[in-house]
Amino acid sequence: MSGSRVSAVLADTKAQGRSALVGYLPVGFPTVEGSIRAMEVMVENGVDIVEIGLPYTDPLMDGPVIQTAATRALENGVRVADVFKAGEAVSAAGAAALVMTYWNPVLRYGADAFARQLSASGVSGLITPDLVPDEAQDWITASDAHDLDRVFLVAPSSTDERLVSTTAASRGFVYATSLMGVTGARASVGEAASVLVERVRRVTDVPVCVGLGVSTGEQVHEVGQFADGVIVGSALVRCLLDAPDLDSGLQALGALTRELAAGCRR
Repeated sequence: MSGSRVSAVLADTKAQGRSALVGYLPVGFPTVEGSIRAMEVMVENGVDIVEIGLPYTDPLMDGPVIQTAATRALENGVRVADVFKAGEAVSAAGAAALVMTYWNPVLRYGADAFARQLSASGVSGLITPDLVPDEAQDWITASDAHDLDRVFLVAPSSTDERLVSTTAASRGFVYATSLMGVTGARASVGEAASVLVERVRRVTDVPVCVGLGVSTGEQVHEVGQFADGVIVGSALVRCLLDAPDLDSGLQALGALTRELAAGCRR
């Protein structure tokens, strides 16, 4: 395990006998300042780790809710630099932070320069859904140079050999997708997640956090019984998407975050 803030949070929540709550929001929606305030509200209401999304024009993993928010953020002029601003705010609010981004924006910015800015903003590292370790040498070099986490993904379809190579390259935690498909709330989590986590634990002691499809306190509690962390995205974004104004959205976001946090602490 690395010495990042994310690793410290996961070690602390494990010592408390519970899973960590990881909450995702994209920077720039509904505005840059509004999104940063929303991240602070999540921290104030019990999120342990904030996953800061960098909006991108060609998302592969994002479902319709996150795609809609990210598209509006891009239309509103969000910039790569705004993700560093959000990282500083989350860190100041007292939570650990990771940036979730597709690889192209990092490649265009420059992997080493991106890593340097990330480290300076207090962010622990990156979650990269479209980057596999075999093709990640630039990021592995940059993350080593700046002591950052690199969170790669595994899925129910991953072979045992792929689990070994992906977890060996991961630092901070491994992101286990609970199902095949894209982000979005589901009625139930299903058995695939627990089976996948069990398979991952056979090959590594790196913490495992589960995402995709989790939207309620009950589901968080269910997943928290077998995972080190539970990742919630679309349900939180929807609080802002469906609200008539930012204040109403923040109230809904705070209420849902408290429900999810309670699920982790039962």
